Amino acid sequence: MHIQFAFLTVIIIWSTTPLAISWSVDDVGFLFGSTTRMILGCLFAFIAVWLMRYRVPLHGKALLAYVASGVGIYIAMLFGYWGAMYIPSGWISVVWGLSPIFTGILAHIVLGEKTLVWYRILGAVLGVLGLAVIFLHSSSLGEHTALGVLLLLIGVAGQTGTAVWIKQIRAEVNGLAMTAAGLFVSIPFFVLSWWLFDGRWPVSVPQKTVGSIVYLAFFGSVIGFSAYYFLLNKVEASKVSLVTLITPVTALLLGHWLNQEPLGGSVVVGTALILSGLLSYEWGGKLVNRGR
Repeated sequence: MHIQFAFLTVIIIWSTTPLAISWSVDDVGFLFGSTTRMILGCLFAFIAVWLMRYRVPLHGKALLAYVASGVGIYIAMLFGYWGAMYIPSGWISVVWGLSPIFTGILAHIVLGEKTLVWYRILGAVLGVLGLAVIFLHSSSLGEHTALGVLLLLIGVAGQTGTAVWIKQIRAEVNGLAMTAAGLFVSIPFFVLSWWLFDGRWPVSVPQKTVGSIVYLAFFGSVIGFSAYYFLLNKVEASKVSLVTLITPVTALLLGHWLNQEPLGGSVVVGTALILSGLLSYEWGGKLVNRGR
């Protein structure tokens, strides 16, 4: 895989994932949509592991890491899908863009990493300000929009928290194998949640919904993940982080063009603040060193 092609693949998949999530719950509910995606994604991931001849270790640390991964997937996807019921799809990518900042703060607290230098603190402040602007604007779109943002933040917190937990475990498991095993662990939680709180099998599923679920399961869970880890192994992590500066903008534009989602001035300002915060958080050190 060429590096440029991998970059383009990740940008396209991460830009279209929020809209696909929004479409995947049409007429079937977020619990059915998320559960079906996880089952298909797990199947595709294990097929990919088998084709790539990766091992899925079963030692103690690996098993604990799979549990952490499964819990993270469950919290992130459950609340992410739930929140997607109430907010424009483009907002998903914008709010999820805060995850590097959340992860850095948690790593500083839990792992003792000395990451919170002044330009990263500035980035965190700008990110929170941008989120506040979007949150305040959400009240004008409906009474449940603010709830959607809060649910999405819980999903982000779940993902970043378990990411730090996995880093603390240090299981040293291949990324694709970790995804396959984590999806496998998460499936009982999704099935149980669907059975307890919904339990209805859809009478009919629109073709757009079916296509979105399959797209998310295969491209979102397997292809996008593989391309992302390929980039992490081939280029600097700071360059890979550029994707998080691009996809919120493209996701907002796709939601506006393809799903007629509102794109007001407050959303633009809030997104600009969050992206500025990410730029300061991820690239502030390089800019300071270059200035020196």
